[in-house]
Amino acid sequence: MTVEVELRAARVRYGPLEALHGVDLAFPAARVSVLIGRNGAGRTTTLRALVGAVPLSAGTCRWQGRDVTDLPAYRRARLGLAFVPAEHAIFGSLTVAENLGPRARTAPEVADTFPELLPLLDRRAETLSGGQQQLVALCRALLRRPRLLLLDEPDRGLAPAVVARLHRRLLELAAADGRTVILAAQALPPTLTAAGVVHVLHRGRVAFSGEPGELRLSE
Repeated sequence: MTVEVELRAARVRYGPLEALHGVDLAFPAARVSVLIGRNGAGRTTTLRALVGAVPLSAGTCRWQGRDVTDLPAYRRARLGLAFVPAEHAIFGSLTVAENLGPRARTAPEVADTFPELLPLLDRRAETLSGGQQQLVALCRALLRRPRLLLLDEPDRGLAPAVVARLHRRLLELAAADGRTVILAAQALPPTLTAAGVVHVLHRGRVAFSGEPGELRLSE
């Protein structure tokens, strides 16, 4: 297995509280990985550590074999990383088309993956429902065509059919385009049983790492 990005003995502190307790997590290249855990388990902190949005108090972050522990988030973004947080991921004062960029009206990421956005392109993003805003954030990330895509609970507010379409697209991006995707969720979605690796976090520690089939056997 070729590793795209990993955390080694990573610790993250928020003041006196430690959110990650020396975790070792490796995410395979050109696959979809799922990071599972209840609220407070450390899922979002893990993603933010990979992005560079929170500093490690100990340990390292390596991307493509390079130590990027001290590399700021904006430089990781320039290298091909995109992150969609669970909330506040769009510019509300801009239209949907302005949020998405110049390819909004012609890109297959819109027409094929999120056709629901087509009639909304001229609306200001702040007037959309929570689910529609989530689609804008996800579509904008896909339009960047990042090498490494991190998604924090991307199914919030989305209909099951849209979630299934999103997951199918993510699996296609990994298999056909060699993209690496890390998706955080509270449980393994049934439409992502073809994911490469599942990591389960519990109170800031790794409780399980393996393939989806192994997770079902361990439950």
